[in-house]
Amino acid sequence: MALTTRPAKSTRNRTLADRAPAVRKAMLPYGLLLPALIALAFALGYPLIRQVMLSFQEFGLAQQFGRPPEWVGLQNYRDLVSDSYLWVLVLRSVVFCLVNAGLTMVLGVAIALLMRLMSTPVRLVVQAGLLIAWAMPVLASLTVWTWLFDTQYGVVNWILERLGGDFAGHSWLIEPMSFFLIATLLVVWMSIPFVAFTVYAALTQVPQEILEAAEVDGAGPWQRTRLVVLPSIRPVLLVVGLLELVWGLRVFTQIYVLQQAGGVTRETNLLGTYVYRSGIGEGEFGVAATVAMFMLALTVLLTAPYVIKMIRDDREMA
Repeated sequence: MALTTRPAKSTRNRTLADRAPAVRKAMLPYGLLLPALIALAFALGYPLIRQVMLSFQEFGLAQQFGRPPEWVGLQNYRDLVSDSYLWVLVLRSVVFCLVNAGLTMVLGVAIALLMRLMSTPVRLVVQAGLLIAWAMPVLASLTVWTWLFDTQYGVVNWILERLGGDFAGHSWLIEPMSFFLIATLLVVWMSIPFVAFTVYAALTQVPQEILEAAEVDGAGPWQRTRLVVLPSIRPVLLVVGLLELVWGLRVFTQIYVLQQAGGVTRETNLLGTYVYRSGIGEGEFGVAATVAMFMLALTVLLTAPYVIKMIRDDREMA
């Protein structure tokens, strides 16, 4: 009869002891992330839960003075979806977001590519100018831009009038099209430095040997850029594009300040300003929370393709 032998206890202990360092090494990244995740949960978790609760309540000025809020369930959402003005805001906000994100990415990447070709003194001057534009306080920048397009004293009207145009006393903010033209200039001007610096940092990591090999194979400058450089920095472009979409949909300060400077509010509202005016302006905090939740869902919907693409790229590289 064959006898089966069991592993000795010391052998099992030795196997577990050998696995312990590997387990600790695998758990180390999660342990390092845990403090940040806890802080993030406390900082964002309560406001998000509070906002979700408000969206199911009728919470107005009376509740600010102590009256208990009334639970209305999905009524706020039903009223919101049936409001035609909301869908105008959604379309306007999405178009504004896509236009701004697209222009910012194109111009920012172009500037980053040009900085690779500049001499060191010229590149330092360009980088200093971008840094100053990026570091300037938003309200200070908006004050300068509103004065540039001022109806009576604006430099833009003065120059166009000297060039033969009929722009004496012309108001750029009263018409929605010209209003959003100025808003686009502001948003793109403030966003380009971030894209240019980030993409340029990624371009410095592209191996020079690959570019030299492509040049030896007969690839011209445009072919090297399109087939070698841009694919090499695609992960960075995806992340920057994702951030620009999120920031473009959340634009508030530029639109609000331009509205205060003379813009027609209803025709120039975006989702961000509508949330502010519904909550702070009209005291309808339940409605404002509902619009904010709708805005969050729209952000997830717009950014989902980018996130899926990033996950697929990570899996292919793994």
